[in-house]
Amino acid sequence: MAMNQIKAMVLTGIREMEMREVPGPEITRPGDVLIRMGVVGVCGSDVHYYTTGRIGSQVVEYPFMVGHEGAGIVEAVGKGVTAIKPGMRIAIEPAMTCGKCDQCLAGRVNTCRATRFLGCPGQAEGCLSEFIVMPESCCFPIHDNTTLDQATISEPLAIGVYAVRESIPMNNARIGILGMGPIGQTVLLPARHAGAEKIYTSDRISERCDLALQFGADYSGNPDKQDIVSEILEYEPLGLDVVFECCGMQEALDQSIELLKPGGLLMLIGIPEFERISFVIDKMRRKEITLRNVRRQAHCVQEALDLIENGRINVDPMVTHRFPFGETKAAFDLVAGYRDGVLKAMIDIGDVA
Repeated sequence: MAMNQIKAMVLTGIREMEMREVPGPEITRPGDVLIRMGVVGVCGSDVHYYTTGRIGSQVVEYPFMVGHEGAGIVEAVGKGVTAIKPGMRIAIEPAMTCGKCDQCLAGRVNTCRATRFLGCPGQAEGCLSEFIVMPESCCFPIHDNTTLDQATISEPLAIGVYAVRESIPMNNARIGILGMGPIGQTVLLPARHAGAEKIYTSDRISERCDLALQFGADYSGNPDKQDIVSEILEYEPLGLDVVFECCGMQEALDQSIELLKPGGLLMLIGIPEFERISFVIDKMRRKEITLRNVRRQAHCVQEALDLIENGRINVDPMVTHRFPFGETKAAFDLVAGYRDGVLKAMIDIGDVA
């Protein structure tokens, strides 16, 4: 199925983007699904590309379209598609994996050697457009009572579900989550659901601390206003079992080592804007701290959707702002500036200014 020109929002330079007419995507493979985009969430990694033009070795070549959190309606399908039908409302898994490399065959699809990820330079254009084409394996049907917002948030929630699963058993665990942006919140929700005994959180934005308490945190402090390490250790003098670092800040990494008990686990989820991080090796070595990096997620999208659709997790309070498609730049500026207590900004693709 060929399409005429469609509208897409593309990066054109550092902190610059504009609406353009681009050729519509086509179904070229039997397993392709053509999707009419409904909602796109603004992610911190999208903002990194917007403000700096790169994440590590992944450098934007302009013009480029970002966006990887999204949901929409199936417009058409290729001849080989079996389970997905036109008219279905779907959540989108942004990682298109090969299924053939050693990583995929070992179940490590999140480190697939040939991944094509939506909105990732050198791999695939993003989903900030009226239509995209994805393989059937990346399309997850949603229930009639599931909103497109909820389906979109299943993408970051899957990362949280994966991070919790790959850490330690949550039952009776005392955990820390540093950085309560969207990823921190989506770690908190499944951790609480899985039975974490005590959850200590921190963020520099007071509204995010408030939401963490609403979502079930036992403590939420602002490191700019209080000594969160000493306060948490007053409650937990032996230290925490695991800390999820979700903001990519050196200060949070240092706080994590202070908070962890000997033999504790540090889960690195946040994406730093700088090339290198450091640790006080004396403390880290004497405590025998284990580090575990978290790369996106593996096989957790359906579980995330199930948690939402079965009413076990309520992600609705995460959506704090919405913008029509034509005001996408304003949404990115808001998120980049951490203004107005923003947590998750949503772009309504159907509302083109």
